[in-house]
Amino acid sequence: MPEKLGIIGGGVMGEALLSRLIASGIYQPGEVIVSDPSSERREKLVDSYDIRVTDLNQQAFDATEAVMLAVKPQIFPAVVAALTHTPAPQPLLVSIMAGVPLASLEAAFSGWPIVRAMPNTPATVGAGMTAIALGQQVTPAHQALAQQIFGSVGEVVDVAESLMDAVTGLSGSGPAYVAVMIEALADGGVAAGLPRAIALQLAIQTVKGTAELLQASQLHPAVLKDRVTSPGGTTIAGIARLESLGLRTALIEAVGAACQRSRELGE
Repeated sequence: MPEKLGIIGGGVMGEALLSRLIASGIYQPGEVIVSDPSSERREKLVDSYDIRVTDLNQQAFDATEAVMLAVKPQIFPAVVAALTHTPAPQPLLVSIMAGVPLASLEAAFSGWPIVRAMPNTPATVGAGMTAIALGQQVTPAHQALAQQIFGSVGEVVDVAESLMDAVTGLSGSGPAYVAVMIEALADGGVAAGLPRAIALQLAIQTVKGTAELLQASQLHPAVLKDRVTSPGGTTIAGIARLESLGLRTALIEAVGAACQRSRELGE
């Protein structure tokens, strides 16, 4: 009997979703099949999750509930070309391929319910942010299933597909921006005399704790900033230097540049 969930591509993001979906009980190991061309990856997935694996994408496409495309965009045409038949009824098709629009997916999979998703790398530890855009054939039940799938690896938000490039520039590329900021904070600590390991620990926990505080309190970031600063104090001196060096502008323009590049790659 065909499995409920098929995953095309057992790489980092595919495995992250697989791991959390099984751990959360949304799918049992016997309900999942993953196709991947690497025998080493297939063996690892079997050893880790006790699922069925294959090197034939068609077998994963025969899943009854949902099929996830977790391959590089340049592989997409070959994946489509290798299909020998279309299952009936069609399962929900979920694409996490960057830069592949719904129009291309719907042209290749005519009549299928399709969701385009943009998760980010913190999904690998269950702290991701995923934006989803719905195709023309998607029903409320399909939408709920997509939200459940990506809810297993973090938070989910519905957006119009026209906003996907902006999502890519912010949450898709954002973990790299934050990593650079954490590295820079740690470097500043080292320059001030802290041992490297302690400086990095302080930087990581400060960023993590601030994000959790903002999320829990629902404070506007500007309000939290004002609460931390005091007249003539150390924090306002540091913020004044950040402003004079253009940190705010640099981040705004980084999101814009990544958004534009995403738009170019999708053309």
